[in-house]
Amino acid sequence: MAEFACDAFPSPHSCTTELWVLHAATSTLPFCSSSRDAIGAVVSSEQSSAGVAAQHSPRMAAAGGAPMGSLPREEENPEMDLSHRFSKQELALLYQEVLYTIRHRLGKPQPQHVADSQELCAYVQKAFGMDAEEHRTIMQQVQELESPIFCLKATVKEAKGILGKDVSGYSDPYCLLGIESKSQEPAHPNSKRRLKAVVKDLIPEDQIHRTQIISQTLNPVWDETFILEFEDMETASFYLDMWDSDTVESVRHKLGELTDLHGLKRIFKDARKDKGQDDFLGNVVLRLKDLHCWDDRWYQLEPCTETYPNRGQCHLQFLLTHKKRATICSRTQPSYTVHRHLLQQLVSHEILQHQAGSTAWDGELSPHASTVLYLHATQKDLSDFHQVMAQWLAYSKLYQSLEFNSSCLLHQITSIEYQWMQERLRPEQKAELAESFQSLLTYGVSLIRRYRIIFPLSVPRSTERLQSLLRVLVQMCKMKAFRELCTLSPDLPKMVSEALKSGTTEWFHMKKLHLQPMVKSMEENGKALAKLLLEVIGDLQQCHRIWNNFFISILKLNLFSITYLELESLVAEHVQEQLREVNAGMSKPTAESLFQLYLNLQELYKMKDFLPKRDGPLALSDFHQWFKEAVPQWLQKAYSIALERAQRAVQMDQLTPFGEHNKHSTSTVDLSTCYAQIVKTWQQLNWPDPEEAFMIMVKLVEDMCKIALMYCRLIKERAEALSLSKQNEGEAANRLCIVVNNIKQLRLLILKLPLQLDWAQLERRMGAVIDQQQIQHTLHHQLDSTVCCLDHEVQDVVQALATKLEAGIARHIQELSAPSNAQEPEDSILPLMKFLESELQYLNEHLVQENFKSLLALLWHHTLAVLTAAAGPQVPSVQHCRKLHCALKSLELCFHAEGCGLPLDTLHSTAFLSLESRLALCSSTSRKLIQKYFSNRIQEQLGISSEKYGAVTIKALYRPSEQKLRVEVLNAANLIPLDSNGSSDPFVQLTLEPRHEFPEVVARSTQCKRNELHPLFDEAFELR
Repeated sequence: MAEFACDAFPSPHSCTTELWVLHAATSTLPFCSSSRDAIGAVVSSEQSSAGVAAQHSPRMAAAGGAPMGSLPREEENPEMDLSHRFSKQELALLYQEVLYTIRHRLGKPQPQHVADSQELCAYVQKAFGMDAEEHRTIMQQVQELESPIFCLKATVKEAKGILGKDVSGYSDPYCLLGIESKSQEPAHPNSKRRLKAVVKDLIPEDQIHRTQIISQTLNPVWDETFILEFEDMETASFYLDMWDSDTVESVRHKLGELTDLHGLKRIFKDARKDKGQDDFLGNVVLRLKDLHCWDDRWYQLEPCTETYPNRGQCHLQFLLTHKKRATICSRTQPSYTVHRHLLQQLVSHEILQHQAGSTAWDGELSPHASTVLYLHATQKDLSDFHQVMAQWLAYSKLYQSLEFNSSCLLHQITSIEYQWMQERLRPEQKAELAESFQSLLTYGVSLIRRYRIIFPLSVPRSTERLQSLLRVLVQMCKMKAFRELCTLSPDLPKMVSEALKSGTTEWFHMKKLHLQPMVKSMEENGKALAKLLLEVIGDLQQCHRIWNNFFISILKLNLFSITYLELESLVAEHVQEQLREVNAGMSKPTAESLFQLYLNLQELYKMKDFLPKRDGPLALSDFHQWFKEAVPQWLQKAYSIALERAQRAVQMDQLTPFGEHNKHSTSTVDLSTCYAQIVKTWQQLNWPDPEEAFMIMVKLVEDMCKIALMYCRLIKERAEALSLSKQNEGEAANRLCIVVNNIKQLRLLILKLPLQLDWAQLERRMGAVIDQQQIQHTLHHQLDSTVCCLDHEVQDVVQALATKLEAGIARHIQELSAPSNAQEPEDSILPLMKFLESELQYLNEHLVQENFKSLLALLWHHTLAVLTAAAGPQVPSVQHCRKLHCALKSLELCFHAEGCGLPLDTLHSTAFLSLESRLALCSSTSRKLIQKYFSNRIQEQLGISSEKYGAVTIKALYRPSEQKLRVEVLNAANLIPLDSNGSSDPFVQLTLEPRHEFPEVVARSTQCKRNELHPLFDEAFELR
């Protein structure tokens, strides 16, 4: 019998499905391969006894060090708690126990179990690490041991649909059961001969067991358990008879219970039998060799005769167990403890044999291990609860040494919680369970403290492993067993919070030590600090992006907040300590090495935005003040790098376009990069103090303006140097075009600075510190001055280009206006137009549009001056003026270029209009001048609005078919008096002008009206 009271039968899955089939559904976790030697000392001081010795693991033996996620090996840390490991003698006794279990196995094998005992022996030999000689010796001992007493633990659960034997239609059933040593073959189901009353007939009375009588029912429930001993499994049979208890009653009482004719027939039948004789209800006969080690079924009740063949069913549960096992373990230790030790040994072997490493093992045992554990638990008659307890103690210990998938522990937690009754355990068992809770809690918290090393993200499924561990700890602390046995129930979130703080501090100091420079110089210290900050930032990013969600959802704990506040304080303290030494002797290289440190601190400080609302400043709130001494050198470094790069770019520039569609040279690209780097420096600094930020901005703008002016000077010198080395006028002009374009591009870069440097934001920040007018005067004035200088430089170079063309324009105008040139005006201007077309097309291709138009404006003013000088102060000849006038109109079209050149407003200057008017008059013939005179008179007349001399009304009609002009003179009004009498004698004279065009048309006149100022003529004339 088992040493503990067995309050329930083990279920069919008590040692199989509940333990390892469920684990097969849990997630697997990979095994970490990196070393944990650095934390071995910490582990040894915190871990509790756990698991089975890893010395049998070929993987551990081959490993050079303890793998991450597992404890250090014994030889690496001799102070470790090794109470879970067995001595050679203990291991031999446990091996004897398991061989004894296999040798004396009972029942038919379950389908999922291993049937071959030799195969099971081979498995346990490997699991225990026994060589052939050791196995042979212990097997010999087992064979010499006395066999146990075989027992059948039978539970009569209930019955249904049995016969009603009493007058009332019900029965008062009870059962007789026992084991017959010499098996009788049950009758064939089709045979008419049945075994009757076999229990009373075949089994001695002292070996017969009887259930209680359940009164007046057809569906009785007993749930009674009996221990039946037997010797030979092959020959023994189980018998159960069900009877209706019949007590002596009066006829009057029976008639009172009569309900139908069937009841009356029962009264007559009872009258014929002996008084007090019980009625047979049916029986169940089973051969023990046909039973599994554990069976739970409904069996058909068999009749004695063919009368009432359907007699109902009986629910029976069987367990084949041992009594008085002869092994030393069974005689000296509680069954529960022996089973736990066996479980530890086999599970540790299964884990270490797992191909993917221990952390990937999900709790599923091999069929061999399942079979051995199942046989041992049933033979030792362990209850479900005690099996789960053994599993919990074994697995929780093993987890602390082999560290498999912690989700395997969740099943034991659930099972213990479901079946928990403190009264089932002895005091020593309660203490052992409480110790296991505390041990796992301490160990789990220690793993969480070192989660960065134990669960590295570089290893697949590390996040699932940590999640599983957190859930296990949370569920364990919620258990009734945990609360009842652990009197001082810990505050898990508080424990984890403190562990995370201490673990973060340990990690920081470890990183600080690891990144310590070999050479103790200020520059190297600065670089080491920057690297340390990168590690801290990376850790916080992982914490916020990945780990924090797990801790919040499972523990309601903000991991990021805990970690950030701890690291922020540690970083502030360490950096200030290092900078106090640096500031004492700030050299240029040292200052430069601190810039990356400043950027890293800035990024770290920005991560405060992820914190929940918090009162009080952070330790890094004024970190920028630690670097005030280094800022001037940072700015000087940025200026020096940009200046050197710009100078080098000009020296390498060949003043040719660097692309098919570009009109700038390569130096502008480098210059743009220099400015972009300075802008980036400003953005990276992001100096919090507005007044100091304004001074930094002033210095940066000043430096960029210096670089711009220096570039203008150097690029012009470069063009001159290339022109001297290569005597080619065309290439020289081309280089000047590139110079103009480069300076213009530089001007655009300068104008973009307010937007790129975000002056608007700076002005908003400075609103309460510096007057707006001062900002405008300092920054904008500085920028405007530089732009003005660049404009002057552009104008100078464009003027130089224009000067090269002015001589050619003047020469061609002089040639076309020479007296010896007898060509027609249209022909004489051709050389000038070809020259301009060639030169201007070339310049248009090599100059940006804005610069090209500036050049056109200069050339246009110069051309007007040359034409004006060619016209001279004296009236020239008509032919001369015609050539100049033709040239002027052609040049106007050329410089306008159909809207692509100079606008007409620019072309039609005062000088142009004056010259154009003069040349137009001087180049006209007499007839054209007369015609122009009359045209001007007509225009003048149309423009007159007053009636100074009066008005005349005329009606005219021209008939093209007859070539006649009919003119009707109607009247006049408001004429001025010309006679002494205050009146006039008006008449109207009609002529066609100019007269040389109409020599045959005679002048016509109206009648003279005497003394009239408002005469009425009413006369008509026809002119041919």
